[in-house]
Amino acid sequence: MKRERKRYDATRKARVAVEAIKGQRTVNEIASAYSVHPTQVTQWKKPARELLPEIFSTGRVRSEQAEEDLRNQPYQQIGQLTVELDWLKNNLGCSLEERRRWIEPANDAISIARQCELADLARSSDSSLPAGETEENLRLMALLDAQDTRTPYSGIRRMTAWLRCRGHDVTHKRVARLLRLMGVEALYPKPRLSHGGPGHRISPYLRTGLAIQRPNHVWSPDSTYVRLRRGFVSLGASMDWYRRSVLAWEISVTMETSFCLSALDWALRRGTPEIFNSDQGAQFTSEDCTGRLQSEGIRSSRDGRGRVFDTMFVERLWRTVTDEEISLQDDDTVPAAGASLGNYFAFYNAERLHQALGYRTPASVYHGSESRERERRRSGPQPARAATSL
Repeated sequence: MKRERKRYDATRKARVAVEAIKGQRTVNEIASAYSVHPTQVTQWKKPARELLPEIFSTGRVRSEQAEEDLRNQPYQQIGQLTVELDWLKNNLGCSLEERRRWIEPANDAISIARQCELADLARSSDSSLPAGETEENLRLMALLDAQDTRTPYSGIRRMTAWLRCRGHDVTHKRVARLLRLMGVEALYPKPRLSHGGPGHRISPYLRTGLAIQRPNHVWSPDSTYVRLRRGFVSLGASMDWYRRSVLAWEISVTMETSFCLSALDWALRRGTPEIFNSDQGAQFTSEDCTGRLQSEGIRSSRDGRGRVFDTMFVERLWRTVTDEEISLQDDDTVPAAGASLGNYFAFYNAERLHQALGYRTPASVYHGSESRERERRRSGPQPARAATSL
């Protein structure tokens, strides 16, 4: 029998979406507060963000539609009740055995639970239900759960050997089935995770053999996860390769294109790069991001698949932020994480000395290059030098 899908009303979805848009709590905290799955928080946030402008612009039209749906709702309930009454009339009986024969597992109009309720039967009396696990399997699952808590790195064969040492005659196939039933599985990259999404654009890698000698020559964006005490948030940033400075950053409780675009807009207020080099993430290959770059006349550059060294400066930035800020602060809330990251990035750009910059700060490198550029423009073009013969 198919497991009935859990459904939520529109009010709960709207409250969850508003909490996600506010960004004051992590996805896990919101999911725990409203008793929903974390994936649903992200799924409900996106349409809510897209429909908000439409609601304010055509609110009257939507209100009329809502009233019409409300007027039609009683008729839908009456229709369902009519189906149930017709089913009850066709299966009138007296004895318990006859009422048990009323149950129709193939009936899609009325669920089995509702059929048992109408027939005045216990839900467990339906013989079509799948048999539960045996007492022995339940004991094995309890042992596996306790051992997985102590040694979460143990695999199926090690778990099988551990049970055999304690006198349980089990095979690795049985252990694998029980662990799968418990939801215990290894964490590793699943297949087909590198396929591009809708609107995925392929751009050449323009960094090959390119010498970066001035600010705003190449920018590179990326995103990562920031661990909190309860859950995590997504962190996106854009970086100038020449001065190694963080131009803009943004955090979000969900991994969406909008927060990466927000960081890009903030960075473009400080300048315009010639090349925008990113990985093949769905946020940076989307139509919104590529269209924004084309409107500014910026050339797009993409890393090869699996080529982490193509954006090594940003990857090194994430390691630095993790070692010097995230692991030391242990933030509890989203606002606290945003405040601590803001303070750190200000320190990173203005005060932190970088070995690759000759133990200078990104701000001093940027101002020094601006001074040299102003001096070059003030002095005018230099006369060509004649080649000297040796």
